[in-house]
Formats: sequence, C-alpha cells, structure tokens
Amino acid sequence: MNKAYNIAIVGATGLVGKTFLELLESDHFVDSKIHLVASNKSKGKEVSFRNSVHVVNSLEEFNFSEMDVAFFSVGAEVAKEYASKAERAGCFVVDNSSCFRKDENIPLIVPEINSEDVTERRIPGIVANPNCSTIQMVVALKPLHDLFVINRIDVTTFQAVSGTGRLAQDELTNQIKDQMSGEISSPQIYSKQIAFNVLPHCDDFEPNGFTKEEMKIIWETHRILNPNIEIAATCVRVPVLNGHSQSVHIETREPLNIDAVKECLSEAAGVKLVKGMGSESYPTALEVDGTDPVHVGRVRIDLWNKNRVNLWIVADNLRKGAALNSIQIAEILFS
Repeated sequence: MNKAYNIAIVGATGLVGKTFLELLESDHFVDSKIHLVASNKSKGKEVSFRNSVHVVNSLEEFNFSEMDVAFFSVGAEVAKEYASKAERAGCFVVDNSSCFRKDENIPLIVPEINSEDVTERRIPGIVANPNCSTIQMVVALKPLHDLFVINRIDVTTFQAVSGTGRLAQDELTNQIKDQMSGEISSPQIYSKQIAFNVLPHCDDFEPNGFTKEEMKIIWETHRILNPNIEIAATCVRVPVLNGHSQSVHIETREPLNIDAVKECLSEAAGVKLVKGMGSESYPTALEVDGTDPVHVGRVRIDLWNKNRVNLWIVADNLRKGAALNSIQIAEILFS
C-alpha cells in the first residue's frame, strides 16, 4: 500500500480495535493516517501507535466526511446509527457487528471466497464482516466445497472468552485466581462460571432452541457458500483467553479421498494445514494466538461413509475472525 488514506478505527480501545492497531502498525496501510474513535468515556485517552501518541476521538463528535475507510468494531445498535452516518458522509465502511449481516443488499465478505462482490460501486458503502466462527470455518471449507460439493456440515465450536470482550477475559482470570485461593466469585459476564468449565451457551437462546451464535453460523454460511447446505451448529464457550477451535464434520456429494482432501487444503488461500502425526497433527488455540491463517488438522475420512470427513479448525478470532478479515476487505478496493 503506497497511497495514503484516512482511516478511522471505531471501537479503537476494545480488543478488536487494539488488534486492528497491531495489524496496521507495520503490515497494512502503512502510509495511511489512522484516526482512533471510541465512545465518550474513552475520549481523550492516549494510545501509542507507530512511534507516536494518538488521542482517541469521540464517536458522537467525529467527522467521517474526511475519512476514506472506517472499520467499525462496536455493538449492533451503535453500528446501525454511526456506520450509516459514516456511509452518508462518503466513507467506505467495514462493520464487524451483526447489524448488517442479514441484509441482502450489503455484501457479507470473506476475501478468500467472494472478494468479487466488493466493487468500486461500494464507495461510499457498507460491507459486513461475518461472525468470527463463520469466517474460519468457511475459509477451510470453501475449497472442499468447490471440489467435492458439501451437502451437510455439523460443527461444534469451542470459543474463547475474547469473543465476548476484555471484561470476559478479566472474569475468567479472576475466577481462576479465586478458585485457586478457595474463594467463590459470582459470574457477571456469563450465566455460569467459565473458569474450569464449559458453557454450551454463546449469545442468547432463540425460540427454536439454538443460540443466536449458532444461527449466525447457519445463516452466514448459507449466504457465503450455498443456501442448500444442511447445517447443525453447537457453540460452546470455553475457558481460553483467545483463539476459537472447531470440530467440523462434513458430508459431500462426491466421494472423498484423504490425499485429495489434504492437497486441496494445503493449496487453499488463507489455510495452513498441519501435516504432522500424533500430537503434531493438530493446532491449538494457544499455538495460533497472534497468527493470521486458519489452521486445519486431524483430517480424517469417516470410517463408515467415504463421503464424510472430519476436521479440526483453529484460528485467532480477533485477527482472521475480525480485524484481519476487515482489513483484507478494504484492501480489495484500496490497493
């Protein structure tokens, strides 16, 4: 990127906002001017970035008419108001919330899959970033879908507390300390204690018994891959600080060959196939923390049905699941 742009990071003081800054520090839009924006309570905070101190601006007062790109990492209600305001001011907006994902008039983009849906006519405009769990799954599955045609996906996610935010990370670490010292602390962020526990409960429950997080995976995968794929999802919150893991089982129209599956994954954009044996055959959340690819391991053809394969998929949910995917979307146009 040689051209300088004016870029706003909205939600700059949150976990995803800080991840944006880590990525923009030296690898992306290096010649552009970065503007930090957050809520009124963060107004005036100083943040070190690119060897200088940047002052956080108030979202309520910020002038988007001078911006080329705005990355939004705020709640859906805030995004609904201010992302639309930024668009009206002439800005290209990439939104990380759930606000626009079901809007058929707004592209839902994973650059490795459907970058062609982002065109110059989207300036000004809004593009939606998918849910973090959806992103890492479809990056790994799209090349397999192209080759073998996926009919069904069964996925169980094991999602880190960073997906909820910094307060959730604090709750986990504090609960661990309390538990180890024999104290009892009441959960504030989650419905039950997260330390030393797993919760099959990500986001609110819907009337059909699925959670919103599970339905996001289903809706978004239908939009990005194919609306005819049968999908069952169970989302589990685990006591991990960062990095989402997934156990994925797919059934395909065409018979599968283990060598062809592995070759397909090893050549796929944005995917890193773990090729070792035994304990070296799989990635973990701790190992992928701070990395960009979607890591895939434990690739196994089903023992009873040669049209089925099992995968273990892990990614840094703050990077590829949020900030990096957003930056890659903007780079489609601003490059």
